[in-house]
Amino acid sequence: MSVAREIFRRKPVDSSEEESAGGLRRTMGLWQLVALSLGGLVGAGVFSLAGVVAHEDAGPGVMLSFLIAIIASSAAALCYAEFAGTIPKAGSAYTYSYAALGEIVGWAIGWDLLLEYTAIVAVVAIAVSGYFSYVLHGVGLDLPAWMLGAPGTGAGHRVDLLAALLCLLLAFVLSRGTKESARFETVLVVVKLGIVALVVVAGAFHISAGNYSPFLPYGLGGAFTGAATTFFAVYGYDAMSAAAEESAEAKKVLPKAIVLSLAIAAVVYLLVCVVLLGMQDYRRIDVHSPFSSALASVGLGGLGMVVAVGAIIGITTSAFANMLAVSRVWYSMSRDGLLPRYFARNHPERQVPTRVIWPVGIGSALIAGFLPIREAADLTNIGILMAFIVVAVAVVVMRRTRPDLPRAFRTPLVPLLPAVGVAFSGWLIANLDPVTWLRFAGWMAVGMIVYALFGYRNSQERPGRSDAARGRLTGRS
Repeated sequence: MSVAREIFRRKPVDSSEEESAGGLRRTMGLWQLVALSLGGLVGAGVFSLAGVVAHEDAGPGVMLSFLIAIIASSAAALCYAEFAGTIPKAGSAYTYSYAALGEIVGWAIGWDLLLEYTAIVAVVAIAVSGYFSYVLHGVGLDLPAWMLGAPGTGAGHRVDLLAALLCLLLAFVLSRGTKESARFETVLVVVKLGIVALVVVAGAFHISAGNYSPFLPYGLGGAFTGAATTFFAVYGYDAMSAAAEESAEAKKVLPKAIVLSLAIAAVVYLLVCVVLLGMQDYRRIDVHSPFSSALASVGLGGLGMVVAVGAIIGITTSAFANMLAVSRVWYSMSRDGLLPRYFARNHPERQVPTRVIWPVGIGSALIAGFLPIREAADLTNIGILMAFIVVAVAVVVMRRTRPDLPRAFRTPLVPLLPAVGVAFSGWLIANLDPVTWLRFAGWMAVGMIVYALFGYRNSQERPGRSDAARGRLTGRS
């Protein structure tokens, strides 16, 4: 077989059930999956990033930014739903593209997601840190400046210590087991949504129409730039799909969970933007704790403190969902032999990939500690947008190459809807900073070198290696 044919070899779709028996436990039902997805969808985008984008890029037009991002995300979500109901395996876009487009494409997306998900965890941790500092300041306790932010984010800032510690704490929780972690996530999501509802209802009585003018102070281009940044806030379902092998009746419930969670999140984000920008002029928004400062500006400072405390709890769910996702992508790539199989061995009692979880926790802690939130957020977006493009293309390709494959959910209007997803994602990528492109290109170049030196030679799908690989992975000789 030629090298060209080998690097485009496809992972068999029918191997999903066999691999599921390798260790991951199917313990999550529909509403736990919805909670996991909402944990990623409704997080920093509500409590932090909406204010940042409004202040720096779009003004009140941040509502349009979120609407653009949600439309693009919806097109991609329906493509994910089809794959989730067809290939209920760990790995999300990595697994889907590997099965539909070939190994080299799957590797590229998997390598991409390792960085993107890890950076998302860091972004959310930074947002939590900002709210925590706000709460401490509110009760008269000011922490030393050196531990309050990454270098260059403020006078005396050296490291965002609180954000880094949160990443390590989440790694500990995730290492305790899927069932226990899912319960933890569900409780926090319920608390978070309750707090969001409280903010929307209370803030609605203090909206001033004058704050919406001018609606597009930075022009339509500002709204699109804002959409490129806020996009990372509206794709938590992607993180949820990475845990497919840990869901009961995955083919049936995963598509439902994706559609339900995105619909709920879309309503939440639009309501939140209307209230936030109606309460306070976008130029006066405190980018470190937007909602708390907005509430304080209309005489609801006490409620602002409650929101800040709730945000600490609620935003944490987003970091949790994405840390779970990156650990499952890494686990899946290792099980396929593209990364060392050492990482594909689960904890003997908890049945979770602890050998992956802790490196992810440490990596995200370093990013959270030493990168500003805007740079970290932009770093995540280009990669996930690339993944969305590939998944949309993969749906069309799989319809042609495997039309007989049983599908629990079918994306409507194929190929039109996937084309819309590709077009929106490509447009959003074009609005990202050139420096983000350079970082992404550097990361992908390193990934191609790793694949050439290790992944290509050790792939489980390489002829003559599959049986031996399975034996090593399960402990059989």
